[in-house]
Amino acid sequence: MIIATTFNNGEVFQHFGHTEQFKLYHVTLGKITREEIVDTNGQGHGALAGFLTEHGVDVLICGGIGGGAQNALNSAGIKFFAGVHGDADKAVRDFLDGNLAYNPNEMCNHHHEHEGGDCGHGDCSKH
Repeated sequence: MIIATTFNNGEVFQHFGHTEQFKLYHVTLGKITREEIVDTNGQGHGALAGFLTEHGVDVLICGGIGGGAQNALNSAGIKFFAGVHGDADKAVRDFLDGNLAYNPNEMCNHHHEHEGGDCGHGDCSKH
């Protein structure tokens, strides 16, 4: 199994669609066997689900995530846990121990400009 976290300076990054890095955790028999940090190379929003699929990700742990991204992850068969805050390594250990604190309803909830993206609040392109 491969678990990914949105990643920034050791923490779970809080905006899925703008994450520049994921930390990937390769897990065998409930133990982390390898870790790596991968750059998204500027891909955003919907393209990130494909990026994760290309890296063989089964589970995503992230902060805020919009409805469009949630749909893309569901379509890709990637299980996700949103609304996670704090240390990325701890979040993965907590997930593996069955103790991950997450909020499945945490969505992108701030105003910013996307390039044609959908953060779950209607047309987010210009507000």
